[in-house]
Amino acid sequence: MIQIFGVKNCNDTKKAIRFFKDRKIDVQFINLKEKEISKGELRSITKTFDIEELLDREGKEFKKRNLEYYVFDTLELLMESPTLFKTPILREKDKITLGYQPDIWKEWIK
Repeated sequence: MIQIFGVKNCNDTKKAIRFFKDRKIDVQFINLKEKEISKGELRSITKTFDIEELLDREGKEFKKRNLEYYVFDTLELLMESPTLFKTPILREKDKITLGYQPDIWKEWIK
């Protein structure tokens, strides 16, 4: 089962969901506005990506909150505000991608 962590209004998340639906592959969508990433899931993600890579410094929420002017603990910030994650985050068994990565996903479904 492929898991997609994201938010419904994110264009890249929408494209990721459509990528798999077009290929008739079921996905489990986890809306970060409704359900946060568990610490266990986050641990598995940070085996592939550094915690700093997961923070969307270019996103609307980061800019709206003027976070570029603050010192913060990234892990704590992401756990408190999951909409600050770069999305989509896709997980399939032990494989994880960040952002829109159709070339990698094609390899997953061969």
